[in-house]
Amino acid sequence: MSVAAEARIAPLAVSLGDPSGIGPELIAEAWVQRTRARVPPFVAIGGVRLIASAAASRGIEVPIEPVASLAEAGAVFGRALPVLGDLDAPFRPGEPNAEGAALAFSSLQTATDLAVRGEASALVTGPIAKALLAAVGFHHPGQTEFVAQACGVTAQDAVMMLAGPQLRTIPLTVHVALARVPGLLSVDLIRRRARIAAAALTRDFGIVRPRMAIAALNPHAGESGKFGDEEVRIIAPAVEALRAEGIDATGPHPADALFAPHERRSYDAALCMYHDQALIPLKALDFDSGVNVTLGLPIVRTSPDHGTAFAIAGTGRANAGATIAALRMAGECAARRAAHG
Repeated sequence: MSVAAEARIAPLAVSLGDPSGIGPELIAEAWVQRTRARVPPFVAIGGVRLIASAAASRGIEVPIEPVASLAEAGAVFGRALPVLGDLDAPFRPGEPNAEGAALAFSSLQTATDLAVRGEASALVTGPIAKALLAAVGFHHPGQTEFVAQACGVTAQDAVMMLAGPQLRTIPLTVHVALARVPGLLSVDLIRRRARIAAAALTRDFGIVRPRMAIAALNPHAGESGKFGDEEVRIIAPAVEALRAEGIDATGPHPADALFAPHERRSYDAALCMYHDQALIPLKALDFDSGVNVTLGLPIVRTSPDHGTAFAIAGTGRANAGATIAALRMAGECAARRAAHG
């Protein structure tokens, strides 16, 4: 993002994620790499002592400065990592607990509120442990659903996209058993998600006419009904309807070939039928730089496409690439929205 674009937008609000995971140390690492990695100004929500301890565990020195507002954070970012709020917790890497879950939830609530109110230009969320959060009042399947509700958007219209340097994928169904997927698919679902994705790719990624590749569900795209008829009954009619609306959609494409290098050049995003169909190729290609982007929201929201990684927290082994990519992508999308109103 250019210096001029940075100057037009407020800092990003970054939630800590679970304090016992790798989120806090990667926030610190992202600040250290801010110039080389072109990271836009951001503010961490809570965790002054936590982040300092997490940074020390990686052997990096990070000056940390408490701030009272987003405006103050922007002025501080060049010399220190700004932290908003006095919420904190001890750094116990790999030892998740209720106190840490409460901090993660409070950090997420505050960061989301700042983005919804327009004080932060975008929201970047750290990885959480959902089971522990449930014990402190978090009653959502994940952060995406929480953020969508805070924005007044139904969960069905908050579309997950996984984005990396080489590929963008959108799972049509997410955290459901594979056996349920065929019964959840419909022409309306595919059309609705594809419309939201196409609009977001134009608004936030600057792609004037997004090319959407729609994956098949069954091997060989069903092979004319031999291996399943979802392609004939559902997916192909949805593609035809999208094309009639003016959306550049193609498919259904056999998934075993859709992610080959020569095929990836033919589309801007692949709409996949289920979770692993979308995430396996993305993680195989862009594991350390994958970003989870929520499309269809009135705010920009991104997250690194990895979990808490409790097993390596505090060891210095966690790669900051996805966190840096999530921050940079959030800043770029926010700048495009600011430029176009």
